[in-house]
Amino acid sequence: MQDTLPSPAEVTAGAAPDVARHRETVSAVLDRRDPRLLVIVGPCSVHDPSAALDYAESLAGAAARYADDLVVVLRAYLEKPRSVTGWTGFLPDPTLDGKGDLATGVRLGRQFLLDAAATGLPLAYEFVDPVLAPYVADTVSWGAIGARTVASQPHRQLASWLPMPIGMKNCVSGRLGPAVDAIRAAGAAHAFPGLGVDGRMKTVRSSGNPDAHLVLRGGPVPNYDAPSVAEAMKVLGEAGLPRRAVVDASHGNSGKNHDRQPGVVADVAEQVRAGAAVSGVMIESYLRDGAQDPERVPADPAVSRTDPCLGWERTVPLLESLALAARARAVRV
Repeated sequence: MQDTLPSPAEVTAGAAPDVARHRETVSAVLDRRDPRLLVIVGPCSVHDPSAALDYAESLAGAAARYADDLVVVLRAYLEKPRSVTGWTGFLPDPTLDGKGDLATGVRLGRQFLLDAAATGLPLAYEFVDPVLAPYVADTVSWGAIGARTVASQPHRQLASWLPMPIGMKNCVSGRLGPAVDAIRAAGAAHAFPGLGVDGRMKTVRSSGNPDAHLVLRGGPVPNYDAPSVAEAMKVLGEAGLPRRAVVDASHGNSGKNHDRQPGVVADVAEQVRAGAAVSGVMIESYLRDGAQDPERVPADPAVSRTDPCLGWERTVPLLESLALAARARAVRV
């Protein structure tokens, strides 16, 4: 059985505001032309657009308060990579029941992205399925290639075409090599098959992405500490790449235990305060603490359906601590 998807052109009416400006700001932070710290924060994955929009509105208020020191970007992830099986995200499964209603997913998912962007926040997105990228890419100001796909040639080619800074996560084993190779590959020009706005396959010709960079997400051993960050910067330098890295406070760096994220953030904040060239921090945060059973029916709109997240009340102090650290680093410089 095959279901016909709408073409990107049929779905992409409407534009997210200020995307070009947001992308340039993120690029400037990565290059240290802007002394602020990048903070990518939000749910592991969006499963309830209305509740996620409530979160976005709260985050927009905090982003405005800390705008002198932080560039806050909303995690607006609508796809979820899986090691084996499980819910693959709102775009491919918006009804949360495995029916795979992609046509509804791309329409409702894009509307959520437009509504979230209307809060004034830049949006972050992990590109999981390259075929779905044309449905959402024009709304995104920071993108990621995940730990499970960072060695994939189609994802590296996609990153070379995407018009926003792209973070390459170290692989699940913790090795940096595949992510460093991905940064180099994304910086080059490629020709590859891709979906056109009319829904037909075409040859995509990219000129290379100059803003691909490293995301330290840990592995069996965390890599957020100062020696690990210094080693990552050394590896990037030896590869002839800019020393740019975002530290993920979740995933391997917290052992997927949301209660450990504040400790990771505190460690990175001290590094930033001391002048470390960390470009940004990623935090998995949502309305309430923890994660729910993915089989729960109906799903709780305010609790993550995938990885456990910090609740909003516990997130705000972390933003404040990072803002103070970024301010101290700017004074040092």
